[in-house]
Amino acid sequence: MRDDKIYSKPLSYYAWQRLKKNKLALAGLITICLSVLVALLGFLITPDSTPHANDQLLELSIKPPGFKVQILKMRKNENVEHVNFFEKMWYGEVSDYKCIPIYKYRFQDEFIIYEEYTGSDPNNGSEIKLNIADVLYQVNTSDPVISSDGKYVEFYEINTSEKVKKPIAKIREEVEKNNIYTRKYWLGTDKLGRDMLSRLIIGTRISLAVGFISVVISILIGIFLGAISGYYRGAVDDIIMWFINVIWSIPTLLLVIAITLILGKGFWQVFVAVGLTMWVEVARVIRGQILSIREKEYIEAGRALGFTNLRLIMKHVVPNVMGPVIVISAANFASAILIEAGLSFLGIGAQPPTASWGAMINAHRGYIIVDAAYLAFLPGLAIMIMVLAFVLLGNGLRDALDTKSIDDDQVMGF
Repeated sequence: MRDDKIYSKPLSYYAWQRLKKNKLALAGLITICLSVLVALLGFLITPDSTPHANDQLLELSIKPPGFKVQILKMRKNENVEHVNFFEKMWYGEVSDYKCIPIYKYRFQDEFIIYEEYTGSDPNNGSEIKLNIADVLYQVNTSDPVISSDGKYVEFYEINTSEKVKKPIAKIREEVEKNNIYTRKYWLGTDKLGRDMLSRLIIGTRISLAVGFISVVISILIGIFLGAISGYYRGAVDDIIMWFINVIWSIPTLLLVIAITLILGKGFWQVFVAVGLTMWVEVARVIRGQILSIREKEYIEAGRALGFTNLRLIMKHVVPNVMGPVIVISAANFASAILIEAGLSFLGIGAQPPTASWGAMINAHRGYIIVDAAYLAFLPGLAIMIMVLAFVLLGNGLRDALDTKSIDDDQVMGF
C-alpha cells in the first residue's frame, strides 16, 4: 500500500537534488562557502594579524612569492592593549614586537649585532648594535642597561621600579629561540612591504560584506515597492513604476558614485550606496510575479475570509515569489562585488589601509608592465573567481527552482 500523502517531500528537497547534479553550480557553492569561512576566521589565519594586515616593512618592498627573510622581533617599550579572541578575529591585534628584517647577526657580550637587510647582492647593510635586554624586555630607556662582569645584565622594566638582573647566556638563548625566525611570504609583498596573502584574505571579508549587506538592502526595498506596486495596481503602481524607470535609466556606477559622494568616502557608505542602486531589478520582478499571483484562487479565498491586505501580501504572496528573488540576489551579489572593486579602484570606496581588492589593483597597476604583474593580477583573479562562483550558483539556482522542470512523478512521490 502507498502512503496516502500525495506530496512526500517539499519542493526545496527536489530543488537541492537538482542543484547537486549541476557540477558547475556546486563548485560555485563550495567556493563561496570556503570564502565565507576564510572571511569569518579573518585575522586568526592571516600570517599578518595586525589591524588591516598593515605591517609595513619597506625593506621588503615588492618581493616575489615564496620569498624568505630572517626577522628579529624587538619588544616595544610601550604597553600594548591585548584583545580577546573575537576582537582579534574581527579587527586584528597590535603586536608587542617591532619586526626588523636582518641579513645576519652575532652576539658580543651583552649585545646583539645585526646587519640590516637591504635586498642587494651583496647585502652591504649597516650594522646595528642592540643590548639583548632591549630585544627581549620592556626596558625603561631613562635608565641605561648595564652589565656585570659580562655574565649578567641589569635594567629597569617600564612597569616596575625594581631593578631586574638576568644572566646574559639565558637571554641570548631566549632571543635565538623566540625572537629570531625565518618568515616566508607565500604570495610575496606589496610596494609597502606588506604580506600579500594576508591582504587578499582580509579583502575577501570586504567583498563578501559589501555584497551581503547590499543584497539585503536591495531585497528589502525591492520586495516592499514591488509588492505594493503589483498588489494594489492603479495609481500606486503608476507612481512606483515611474520612479523605478527613472532609477533604471541612470547608469548604475554613475548613481553609486553620486550616492557615495553625498554620503562620504568609507567602508559603510559603500554598503548603502551599492544597496540603493540594486533594488530596481528586484522590484520589477516582484511586481510582475505578484500581478499574476494576486488573481489566484487562494488569494481570493483569503479576501473572502476577511484577511487584511498586509497579511495576504506577507504570508501568501511574497513567499510564493521568493524563488526568482533568490536567483536575482545571487546575480546582484556578483554585481555588488564588481561595483565595490570599481569604487575602490577609483579611490571612493573603502579607504586605506583597508585591504580592498579594487584598491590593491589600483595601487599596483603600474607594475603590470614590469616583472611584478602578479601584484595586480592576484586581487584581479580573486575578484574573477568570486564573481564567477556567484554567477554559476545563480544559474544553478535558476534551473533548480524551476518547478516546471521537476518531474510530476518526483513531486507526487511515485
